Amino acid sequence: MTQEQCSHRNNVQSSEKPQVYKVGIYGWRKRCLYFFVLLLMILILINLALTIWILKVMNFTIDGMGNLRITEKGVKLEGDSEFLQPLYAKEIRSSPGRPLFLQSSRNVSVNIVNSNNQLLTQLVTGSSGFKARGKMFEVKSTSGKLLFSADEQEVVVGAERLRVMGAEGAVFSKSVETPHVRAEPFKELRLESPTRSLLMEAPKGIQILAEAGDIQAICRNELRLESKDGEIALDAQRIRLMRLPEGKASSSSSSSGTRQTVYEVCVCPNGRLFLSLAGAGSTCQINNNVCL
Repeated sequence: MTQEQCSHRNNVQSSEKPQVYKVGIYGWRKRCLYFFVLLLMILILINLALTIWILKVMNFTIDGMGNLRITEKGVKLEGDSEFLQPLYAKEIRSSPGRPLFLQSSRNVSVNIVNSNNQLLTQLVTGSSGFKARGKMFEVKSTSGKLLFSADEQEVVVGAERLRVMGAEGAVFSKSVETPHVRAEPFKELRLESPTRSLLMEAPKGIQILAEAGDIQAICRNELRLESKDGEIALDAQRIRLMRLPEGKASSSSSSSGTRQTVYEVCVCPNGRLFLSLAGAGSTCQINNNVCL
């Protein structure tokens, strides 16, 4: 190529204008982008409105939500609260001066477990009654005095008086140890064992006292009074021995005198008592056929 041709070509290229390429989104793509941006803004406004409405309805505040308040000491609930799942808490108490009310359609259970999740103490209140399970059960007064205590070994009643209001009284399958047994004023005290024996023991004596009434001891077979080292004293103005057998005299020793109504009390060698018609002397030897 000659030098004239090269210079002519350069002049032609320099005389042409540079081409400009536009970069961007135009046409329907631009309209779709604006539409999606507008739709996103509408969704953001709707979500913001719903969030504000939920915060208003649920009463969300800095301290909590609704009747729930978060304090330094824990969580505070005002009004009625319903728990659909188990509640785990260290302490549950009401507001000062207001009662604590627990309600359930089935039962209310309080369980105490150890670190191995083994049940130690349980308290259940339901439609069938009140149940308590544990090693020991105690009831104390406001002053701290023990009123009632129960465990596997014994049951202790610490009150000054134990009253049984049932019509049938109290039934004990084992022994009873008490320093004093008495009935209410103007009521009868009755100790009874329908099918077994009744035994009263005391190392320093047993005192049975009825200040304004009678004392009755009734048995089907034998009533035995025994004193090993002392004596049995019957101290009264009148002593009546009812239904004592009457000794009969033999035909050879019977007299034909008038019938008398005066008897003497005789004692057999085995301790049995019987009556014998009184005479000028003792008639116990004559009428001792009861001792045979």
